[in-house]
Amino acid sequence: MAILTAAVAPAVALMTFIYLSKRIELEPLPLIIRMFILGAILVFPLMFIQYAFESEAIFQSPIMKSIFLAGLLEEFFKWFFFLFVAYRHADFDHHYDGIIYGVAISLGFATLENIIYLFANGIEIALLRAVFPVSSHALFGLLMGFYMGKAKFSLRYRRLSISLALIIPVVLHSLYDYFIVSSIWLYLIIPFMIFLWLISVRKINLANKHHDNLLSPDPDH
Repeated sequence: MAILTAAVAPAVALMTFIYLSKRIELEPLPLIIRMFILGAILVFPLMFIQYAFESEAIFQSPIMKSIFLAGLLEEFFKWFFFLFVAYRHADFDHHYDGIIYGVAISLGFATLENIIYLFANGIEIALLRAVFPVSSHALFGLLMGFYMGKAKFSLRYRRLSISLALIIPVVLHSLYDYFIVSSIWLYLIIPFMIFLWLISVRKINLANKHHDNLLSPDPDH
């Protein structure tokens, strides 16, 4: 029970923070829960695909593994299901909602992955897992959701925003995974995480301003 609590608590804390950071009306829970569960379900097919590539010794160099088996594979599936489950949903009616759904699907994935990892390796690394892998997944999802929200509520550059919703998390996730396997990973990952948090907080503020910007005649808003 202690391991399960330690594995789930970071996701609950991060999801609560993101959910309550919305300044306008709070989002209904059913779609958030659905996206979280969907993210958790994705762990199993992705683990199988990654295992298959490992068994065949394909993309096993650190850089190829980071780009294709972590960044591209994981973020593509999150992006794909975000696009076809949440993006067209009636509850997605504000720019900030994209952030909530992006974080939900990412934290669903990160939570189940964290549970499996802690049961396999012990509770001693729970804090390290919370600070780095779980929170990084949440922030990749936040950026994905920000650009999905921009795509849905901006009259221009819709395709570009949908593309950026995939490209930016893929690039950042790939960098994160590559840094983690580096011999000087701690010196790389700490400034990287600070940068990720700073840019994410900025995106939260921008998305929250969307409601007011709707009153502006500028079509970019």
